[in-house]
Amino acid sequence: MVASATCDRIFYDGGCGVCHWSVRFVARHDATGDAFRFAPLHGEVFAATIDEDIRRHLPDAMVVQTAAGELLLRSQGVVYILRRLGRSWKLLGSLLAIVPRPIRDFFYDRFAAGRHLLASKPEGSCPLLPPELRRRFDP
Repeated sequence: MVASATCDRIFYDGGCGVCHWSVRFVARHDATGDAFRFAPLHGEVFAATIDEDIRRHLPDAMVVQTAAGELLLRSQGVVYILRRLGRSWKLLGSLLAIVPRPIRDFFYDRFAAGRHLLASKPEGSCPLLPPELRRRFDP
């Protein structure tokens, strides 16, 4: 399924339990289901959407592609997601945005380096979700 003009896409590490948790969190809090679609970093949609030269230089963590095609990496992606979710998450994202990006990215990188120790490796590349949320996932 192709994203709409206002739908952003979150590419996630399909082999990371923390990434699966994060995707479930975003899917639950995107109440209308029209803000984000999801696809694994090593999936068909990622390969077809993101140029190979760019893919080689991306971190092995969540990558947000806005509806306008901009790629947001590391803490910049987290801030964007939180703001887009609205409600109190928007406030949290705005507060995080106050912290200079190099500092945010430093802590993001430390967390990302140990994320495989925090949650067990999932069995598949798509998080276990209720059927009504599965329609928002691309291969």
